[in-house]
Amino acid sequence: MDRVILHSDMNSFYASVECLYNPEIRDKPVAVGGNPEKRHGIILAKNEKAKKAGVKTGETLGQALGKCPNLVIVRPNYERYLRYSKLSRGIYNRYSDQVEPFGLDESWIDVTNSIKLHGSGEKIANKISSEIKDELGVTVSIGISWNKIFAKYGSDYKKPDAITIITRDNYKQIVWEQDVGDLLYVGRSTKNKLRKYGIYTIGQLASTSVDFLVTVFGKMGVVLWRFANGLDDSPVKPFDEHYNGNERLIKSIGNSITTPRDLKNLRDVKIIIYMLTESVAMRLRETGCYCQTVAIHVRNKELYSFTRQIKLQKPSDLTNEIARAAIDLFVRNYDFSSDIRSMGVRVTDLVPDSTPIQLDLFGNEELRVRQARLDDTIDGLRKRFGNLAIRRALTIDDQMGNLDAKKDHVIYPIGYF
Repeated sequence: MDRVILHSDMNSFYASVECLYNPEIRDKPVAVGGNPEKRHGIILAKNEKAKKAGVKTGETLGQALGKCPNLVIVRPNYERYLRYSKLSRGIYNRYSDQVEPFGLDESWIDVTNSIKLHGSGEKIANKISSEIKDELGVTVSIGISWNKIFAKYGSDYKKPDAITIITRDNYKQIVWEQDVGDLLYVGRSTKNKLRKYGIYTIGQLASTSVDFLVTVFGKMGVVLWRFANGLDDSPVKPFDEHYNGNERLIKSIGNSITTPRDLKNLRDVKIIIYMLTESVAMRLRETGCYCQTVAIHVRNKELYSFTRQIKLQKPSDLTNEIARAAIDLFVRNYDFSSDIRSMGVRVTDLVPDSTPIQLDLFGNEELRVRQARLDDTIDGLRKRFGNLAIRRALTIDDQMGNLDAKKDHVIYPIGYF
């Protein structure tokens, strides 16, 4: 017997929640993003009206306003989104104890053992859709299939407020004819590489030799082939509410900024990296997590951009370790052929700060302990007197010295980088 798996995606989540709190903007194009007065920030989410005007997630506020001059930009309120995310999981739990969040606004729900009590997968999806709408005031799109990958595809297939069923009889017509980039985990780089070999659709990927895909992508080639053929058998993992509260939903923490002036040298870059990293590291400590990977995003004034990431030797929440990794990434990947317009720092591969860490017998663990104590002390001072109460001498600058990255923090949507 096939499993019955739902994937529920709350439509335009951040923007929909903000419209609930601000009824006067409900009929306008709305986006959640940074601070337009300070010339920085990106679009984190947009409603349907903004989407129809061409506004895209991840673009700068300036780009969005150029497409839609009457766009209403609302600053993000993370606590609201966490609350609605938790409320939605409560509704999903009425129909199954196998609920696996995928970010704040999406969840897989395995209802295989619930259909005798609540009816078919389609009936359960309709009940969930109605209850989310009636109780929370937002809408969801739900995909139904026998595996997680196609269920996720189904929730993306029709939006907003839709239910799509993908079965063994219709998946070739619904899934295989679509662009290969629409398959989960096929990012921009993978998509471009597949296209180099004439693989444009999911069906073409499914029909490609596994040996060839392994030659090009390594072990990931097998995964892509299985996903395209609907052979994903990964379970829906039950969500543990006792695992560090809401923090399990956070897959990455990051800040980005379009700077008040262009960055012309490494000193300028270090000012911004330390400002962003101090915010990111402080939020990391607040959530009770260590990071294992550090990433940077750089865009110059010619609009060339790139992203690079590095795995840390051991999990960390130390500001200096994260900043040094970010600076090293930048130095190894940029030659200042053009001044820099914006930068971002992100940490990912998060684990609980209770995770055991292998000590280095020949390293200076005492220095790491002192650094941790210093970070905690600085955190306390900033919480009490404000984020600008204590600053590094390096970051003192006429135009950039008063930037408060922590106050104006940006929460990246999953997959922004």
